[in-house]
Amino acid sequence: MDSQKVDMYLMSNAKFFEGHQLNAVRDKLASLDDSKFMLVQSLNLKDPTTSLIISLLAGVLGIDRFIIGDTGLGVGKLLTCGGLYVWAVVDWFIIQGRTREINFQRLMSVA
Repeated sequence: MDSQKVDMYLMSNAKFFEGHQLNAVRDKLASLDDSKFMLVQSLNLKDPTTSLIISLLAGVLGIDRFIIGDTGLGVGKLLTCGGLYVWAVVDWFIIQGRTREINFQRLMSVA
């Protein structure tokens, strides 16, 4: 892929990834051919800030985990009322990192 397209993608989507992951994202995008660019652009990346807000408002119900794709953990939080609120509070601190990790995995899985 053209380096200008890679830089443009990173400027507009850097908030979806951890800082230490950006070099790997750059390398992955540079290794892709131009036909995959539309596929990369259409990836459904989740916003970490939105995940945090949802976690603060409805984390006890596990909705934050359902939204990022952790269905099993979402069911667990739903059935235990957020682990008696302990799990819900812990998720307030880790949900943004988990969201960025899932976004990174989605991008890396593009063949």
